[in-house]
Amino acid sequence: MIDKDIKKYIDESVLCWLATSNGQNEPNVSPKEMFTYQDDKTLLIANIASPVSIENIKENNSVCVGFVHIFVQKGYKLKGTAKIVHKNDDGFTEKVKPLTDLFTDEFPIQSVIEIEIKQVDSIQAPSYYLYPERTEQFQIESAMRTYKVKPTGEDLDSQS
Repeated sequence: MIDKDIKKYIDESVLCWLATSNGQNEPNVSPKEMFTYQDDKTLLIANIASPVSIENIKENNSVCVGFVHIFVQKGYKLKGTAKIVHKNDDGFTEKVKPLTDLFTDEFPIQSVIEIEIKQVDSIQAPSYYLYPERTEQFQIESAMRTYKVKPTGEDLDSQS
């Protein structure tokens, strides 16, 4: 499910968006900064301050996570079932370690949202459909102009 390309996008994405809904199907979407994959079918998200997401998962464990590479403007939407791993649960240390290893333990991680992935869909900016001749490099350059940023030397090396 979570193949090499999806892992690359996870590694290069700044945020993911966790979509949940409660028992009455009222939707909620929340940005998450600390997320990674555990293996080829499991996504881990740090719960730092997400009481609505946590309550919704308790009522309805079906979730969707979306993330895009901000410059390439492509990414993935992952659907699955979530469970909450609390600090006092067996396995919490094992689940939180990949998150703190990648990011930091500076923020108080209240629990870990563990998602078993059931479905994967690619997503991309509409301009790829409207202008199929456009390349990823064109999208990167266009996004950099739009956001008024310039690549560093390290970024240029990775794009070659």
